[in-house]
Amino acid sequence: MAKRRRKQTKKENEELLVDIVEVKETGQDFIERNKMLVIGVVAGLLLLVGGYLVWKYMIQAPKEKQAAAAIYMAENQFAKDSFALALENPGGAFEGFLDIIDNYSGTKTANVAKYYAGISYLNLGRFEDAISYLESFSPSGTITPIMKHGALGDAYSETGDLDKAVSLYKKAASSGDNEFLTPYYLMKLGTLQQRQGNNSAAADAFRKIKEKYPNSSQGSDIDRYLAQVQ
Repeated sequence: MAKRRRKQTKKENEELLVDIVEVKETGQDFIERNKMLVIGVVAGLLLLVGGYLVWKYMIQAPKEKQAAAAIYMAENQFAKDSFALALENPGGAFEGFLDIIDNYSGTKTANVAKYYAGISYLNLGRFEDAISYLESFSPSGTITPIMKHGALGDAYSETGDLDKAVSLYKKAASSGDNEFLTPYYLMKLGTLQQRQGNNSAAADAFRKIKEKYPNSSQGSDIDRYLAQVQ
């Protein structure tokens, strides 16, 4: 019985060996018949990887460094509320936000410059331009999405599109949980909803401030706002 089992195992091993050889030969045959295709695919992959590495380390990295240095003076003017200068002519032969967006396209700095440009136009009363640049800005992390949606809410509110502004203030208030920004935009949301006559929705926004952010500057006087809409 044991001898039969050993013979069976040997036979199975021989069959497995035959299968492996057949697979190997089939694979070699496929490669032989499609040699140029295989070489082309491998060469394409190498070219793709090589091209990406060249772009990342020899083109994009220096461009990022140049953009970070170029935005310095524009940020200075922005901090001083000199929004027109920050946009186009910050001085010292430095580029303004608009030139940085154009000249360093694809960099993180150019993306940040879009936010700066949007806020600058918002402060200059050019609300359509503010909306255009803010919408093209790609936020990351937990803070900048709140800032983007909140600023867009301000811009749409200024254009008179209050429904859109309400929608964006809602996004700002729900995009993250920040002790300063979240209650700030909840207050803007509730105040605008109250202005539209939607007291129930306004009360919900004010109640969130009372429950979640009682120590914020908005929370210190929130009972008065709640009393107005209840």
